[in-house]
Amino acid sequence: MPFGEIVCGSPGSGKSTYCYGKYQLLTALNRPISVVNLDPANDSIPYPCAVDISSLITLQDVMNEHGLGPNGGMLYCMEYLEANFDWLEERLKALGNDAYVVFDLPGQVELTTNHESLKRVVEKLTKTGFRLAAVHLCDAHYVTDASKYVSVLLLSLRTMLHLELPHVNVLSKVDLIAQYGDLDFNLDFYTEVQDLSYLENSLTSSLPPRFAALNMTMISLIEDYSLVGFETLAVEDKNSMINLTRAIDRASGYVFVPPSGSNAPPGTIDESSSPSSRRPNTYALFSTAAGPLKGDRSDVRDVQERWVDAREEWDAYEKTQWRKEGELVREEAARASTIRERNPPETMSNMDILS
Repeated sequence: MPFGEIVCGSPGSGKSTYCYGKYQLLTALNRPISVVNLDPANDSIPYPCAVDISSLITLQDVMNEHGLGPNGGMLYCMEYLEANFDWLEERLKALGNDAYVVFDLPGQVELTTNHESLKRVVEKLTKTGFRLAAVHLCDAHYVTDASKYVSVLLLSLRTMLHLELPHVNVLSKVDLIAQYGDLDFNLDFYTEVQDLSYLENSLTSSLPPRFAALNMTMISLIEDYSLVGFETLAVEDKNSMINLTRAIDRASGYVFVPPSGSNAPPGTIDESSSPSSRRPNTYALFSTAAGPLKGDRSDVRDVQERWVDAREEWDAYEKTQWRKEGELVREEAARASTIRERNPPETMSNMDILS
């Protein structure tokens, strides 16, 4: 039974870029990964694609044949995928039981908030043995405006309730957030969704007074559910990607699966031949589940320092570190070539051949 991610979010939130970054990261870590494109309108895929829905159906073909617009055509494509789920299932089985699959979804938010076809596709994937987590990307610049931030909270909440999966909401492009102006509060106010009543003044000043009661009702709705929170993502930053990967692994349960070559303590059941999702890791289960995420960029205050408060200083520091790493690599390469020159391969002499 393989694991996977359902990557969703509004258009331009960075879904395909994230999928490509995730592919590069897990490949570097020697973890299995396959990316599946389920966006029939995506004709410029940046990542190596294991399964592409365009070989089944494309948005342009639907629009030309049925005279539908982009939104109606996208809904038709998802309904067609649901009706031909066996096409997708057959190709996913070819990836193997230990596959880790990232599903890149279209950007139309109604597919993950209202429409039933995509939800039923996800349910069928779960029934076939996939252990999935939803990764909902939201552009970080929305937090610079109170009304947009509340809209993103409502969208995230609706997506969580509709998909009914372990869910990780992500503020993407956090490295660009300083370009959109100063934040009214620290970044942890927005990621942890703290007391939203502090947004009342900002909402009142940006909207007519007759909407004041509606604003507070929406805020109360979000706080009553108390479900929404955010991780942060700067896709080009290795530490940010690793921290988000750890959060998603905990949500999907992948963190509890030991590598296939690891040794279990004496007395445990040998299930090394079982699929990855069934190999037990009980000796580390509770410590991993209960322990806080650790590492660089795991604390949102560090994220704010890196990308908002002291970005220029951090940029200069990282450039210095990269330069040092490059010099070390060049020195190692030069040293290795020198050793090869001093020890040329031995050749057999004529006497050796005759003897």
